[in-house]
Amino acid sequence: MAKFNTGQSFADGDTVTGAKLNNITSQLNIYTGVISEQTAMAATVSTADQLLIADTDNGDSGAANRVTVQKLLNDTLTNGTYTNANLSGTITCNRTVATSATITTGTIPNFTAGTTTSTAATITNGTIATALIPALTAGTTTGTAGIFTAGTITTLNSTIGTIGTLNSTTGTIGNFTTTLTGDLTISTGSATVGTRVAVLNTAQQYSRAHNFAATALTITSGTVPWNLAENQVATLTVTTNSTMNTPTSPQAGCTYVMIVTQGTGGSNTLSFSTAYKFPGGTAPVLSTGSAQVDVVSFVSNGTVLFGVASQNFS
Repeated sequence: MAKFNTGQSFADGDTVTGAKLNNITSQLNIYTGVISEQTAMAATVSTADQLLIADTDNGDSGAANRVTVQKLLNDTLTNGTYTNANLSGTITCNRTVATSATITTGTIPNFTAGTTTSTAATITNGTIATALIPALTAGTTTGTAGIFTAGTITTLNSTIGTIGTLNSTTGTIGNFTTTLTGDLTISTGSATVGTRVAVLNTAQQYSRAHNFAATALTITSGTVPWNLAENQVATLTVTTNSTMNTPTSPQAGCTYVMIVTQGTGGSNTLSFSTAYKFPGGTAPVLSTGSAQVDVVSFVSNGTVLFGVASQNFS
């Protein structure tokens, strides 16, 4: 119902002027009954629809101003602060979170951030398909993918999911635990690893055998090539008089072993190029019996192979 301004009075026989009549309705208050009795809009409210609104800058005086629904929502959401805003459905607009955000469940298909000022972010459940975060200091993250170009990650634990690409051009990863299904490539710099991995600059004791698989050398037109980079332990069956060519790819300090077996019928000889040196300058003479085995062991200075023979294993 409407309540008229009772501050306007009239004397007996007074003339009702426009000004006095205006005073009666100038402070008219609208109660909910006046609104609820109106006909409801049949069509959906659009952004161009208009409302009457009292401008608080004008105080209690002045007529109400018209405003569209779109301007009303834009101004109130942009200029106001809402501590508990629940939004459901699909949100297609871009939103910026200034300080912090907690996402307990959901999917973020694409997340790109500029400079973040928050000190922590926790994602307890959900999927981040692509995350590009220039600066990030994080606690515990369980997302399935991320690209970190700068910042410090104190602890990164991935208990489920797959990390497709992890790029860290600057910053420190304090603790990183993962299971690799492919190759790990370090293009520059160095990596320090703990137990169960063979490293170059640390003394280690192995609990399982580490060995080179023996590979067979082939006689070609009476000569035997030996690529030491591929055949650190080699076997050779001598079926004709042959000569060991100068070996390729010797490494200083490396040891090489050749297991020589006399072919069917025996009595085949094996001579050596000058790249092989033996005690007293005398190369070993192969055992002549069929199927007899000689083992010749070498150590290299990077150019020459110095060898000794253990013979006549039969």
